[in-house]
Amino acid sequence: MSEPVTLDTAPLAHAAAEAPLVTYLLRLGDDRLILGHRMAEWCGHGPILEEDIAMANIALDLIGQANLLLGLAGQEEGQGRDQDALAYLRREREFRNLQLVELPKGDFGFTMVRQFLFDAYDVLLAEALQTSAHESLAGIAAKAYKEARYHLRHSAEWVIKLGDGTEESHARTQRALDECWRFTGELFASDGIDRAMQAAGVGPDLAALQPRWQARVEEVAAAATLVIPTVKHMQAGGRQGRHTEHLGYLLAEMQSVARAFPGATW
Repeated sequence: MSEPVTLDTAPLAHAAAEAPLVTYLLRLGDDRLILGHRMAEWCGHGPILEEDIAMANIALDLIGQANLLLGLAGQEEGQGRDQDALAYLRREREFRNLQLVELPKGDFGFTMVRQFLFDAYDVLLAEALQTSAHESLAGIAAKAYKEARYHLRHSAEWVIKLGDGTEESHARTQRALDECWRFTGELFASDGIDRAMQAAGVGPDLAALQPRWQARVEEVAAAATLVIPTVKHMQAGGRQGRHTEHLGYLLAEMQSVARAFPGATW
């Protein structure tokens, strides 16, 4: 296990007073929407044709999950906002995604390492959410779990190939792991929202998932001849709407058409 980390999870003073369930669903949906956008940036730029198609399909899976989760968040909110409004009309500080998923796509090695770290977490979360007391969320999780298992297999295989490949691919993959690692603490940082959802039987105990995640990551890292970094302070804040500078640029691109033509339909 890694050394204990320090997490800065102080909420923003001006954060909207959302219902805990709505905030929880937004967190789940935003993670997948933003990561799906990052994966979609590879469309037409993959290293080989087969991989170009694979990454596009993974992006579609993630955005499809986001569509369902944000749609459910809108229903629970009851203010007339659907998944499109939540995706395209919220400001940066209203997004609740992990900082890890908003980092720029970088090179292929960075994309695969970041994807693997998230996938190893996502499989465990989707597995646990299948037994959620919220019937609709459990149904979404059952579908997402099948997709997450494929995503994890795909990213883990690439991390091993790149890490245990050439001197250049190994160096790039190790550098990617070093850059991403300080953002992984936020995966398991629980706050009042998470504890409320756990108490209601809606969401799992995130801390209980971490040992299994850590074991999977260490197993793949060993096969890839990678060294897991030692980090004492983890980046955090995305869950409370505090993001890196990269999210604003991503949203400016992703939301440009919707904001240029408000109310337009196709």
